[in-house]
Order: sequence, then structure tokens, then C-alpha cells
Amino acid sequence: MDTLWTIIVWIVFGLVVGFIARALVPGKDNIGILRTILLGIAGSVVGGLLGSLLFAPHRLTLSNPAGWIGSIVVAIILLVIYNRVTGRKARA
Repeated sequence: MDTLWTIIVWIVFGLVVGFIARALVPGKDNIGILRTILLGIAGSVVGGLLGSLLFAPHRLTLSNPAGWIGSIVVAIILLVIYNRVTGRKARA
């Protein structure tokens, strides 16, 4: 049962981080809900880990502010890279 809750929490966290990243990148992103979740999860894993290591090495978790900020920053970078590589960015 704990594994199911962990998966649900990661999906919700990824959705929130992905939506924040999409809101901060100008223009319309046509990536859908699943890619938004995957974007947020990828940003959370990489950015949260880097943010925690750089700014809070004594507390290596994704629940601290450095983890949130790192997650969002990396999700934005991943979204910009995705849009450039695929050419999916709609002109605003």
C-alpha cells in the first residue's frame, strides 16, 4: 500500500511542478497531461537532488524549498529543450 501512495504522490508532485514550469515558459505548450507529469517528475528527480545537494546538503529530501526550486528550474530547462528539439512550441 505504501508503494501505491508513493506513486500517487510522485504523480501529483510531477503534475504541480510540470504545470508551474509550463506557466513560467512563455507561449502555449501542446504537450498534454501525461508529458506534463513526466516533465515534472524528471525535473523533480534531477532538480530536487541537485538543489538539495547544493543548498541543503544536511537534508537530502525533495520536501525542502531548495528541492522545490531546483525541481521547477530543471523542469523549465527540460521544457525549453523539449520544445527546441521537437519544434512543438506554438507561436504565441
